[in-house]
Amino acid sequence: MFFHLLSLGRVPYLESLAIQQQVVAARKQNLIGDTLILLEHPPVLTLGRNSKRENILASDELLARKGVELHEINRGGDVTYHGPGQLVGYPIVDLRGDLPGKTGPHLAPVDFVRLLEEVLIRTCGDFNVPTHRVPKRTGVWTVPNGSVPEKKIAALGIHVSQGVTSHGFAINVTTDLRDFQWIVPCGIADREVTSLELEIPNPTELPTLEQAADAAARHFGQVFGEQVLALEGLEALRASVDSGGKPVRV
Repeated sequence: MFFHLLSLGRVPYLESLAIQQQVVAARKQNLIGDTLILLEHPPVLTLGRNSKRENILASDELLARKGVELHEINRGGDVTYHGPGQLVGYPIVDLRGDLPGKTGPHLAPVDFVRLLEEVLIRTCGDFNVPTHRVPKRTGVWTVPNGSVPEKKIAALGIHVSQGVTSHGFAINVTTDLRDFQWIVPCGIADREVTSLELEIPNPTELPTLEQAADAAARHFGQVFGEQVLALEGLEALRASVDSGGKPVRV
C-alpha cells in the first residue's frame, strides 16, 4: 500500500479547506488512496468544536489590523494559531484501512492521533529536540528541564466523517511565537508554546520548513508502515491511480 504526499507551499486557509473537501470526497469514493497534505498558512486563528471564544484574547479590531483571519471549523480541540514558519499537515486517511494498531473494523480516532503524535516526536528527534506526550493533553511537548516545565511544540486536532479523517497537526518550526499571545493556545493557560527554532541545541542546524516537511513525510511513512509517493498537485493526485487502482509514479 502507499500514501500520496501533496506539498503545497503557503496556502490561504479557506483554499486549504476547499482542497481538503475535494480530497476527502475522492477518498470516500475510493478514487484515491490515503493522502498527506503538507503546507503553510498565512496568519489565521481556527476554533475547533470545543472552542471557547474567551480563549481569543485579541480584539476583533487588532486581528483585522494584523490581517489575521478567524474561522470556526469542525475539528476537535479549542482555538489554535497557524502562520508562517509553521508546518501544517492534513492527513486524509480511511480509518477502515490496514492501519497499525487497528483491532476492529476501524482504527479509533484517538489511536490515530497517537500515531500522528509519534510522527511528530520522531520528526523533532531528527533535529535533536527530545519531545514526548503529556497524559490527558493532546499534542507534542518538550521534555521538562529542571524547573522549566514542558512546552507545547505541536498541536493536533482531527475530524472524522464516514471513517475518513481531515484536519490534522501543526508543528512550530520558525513560527513567530508572539502571535500566540492573541489566544490561549488550545485552551491551556498554564503552559507555553515553543518551536524547533528555540529548542534546537545547535542553531546552525535549524531546518528549513521544507526540510521539516521532508522529515515529517518520511516518519509518516515509517509510523504507518507505508510507502509515501510525492505528487506535484491535485491533478497529479487524481491521475495517480489507474483503472486498476494501482499507484502510478509521476
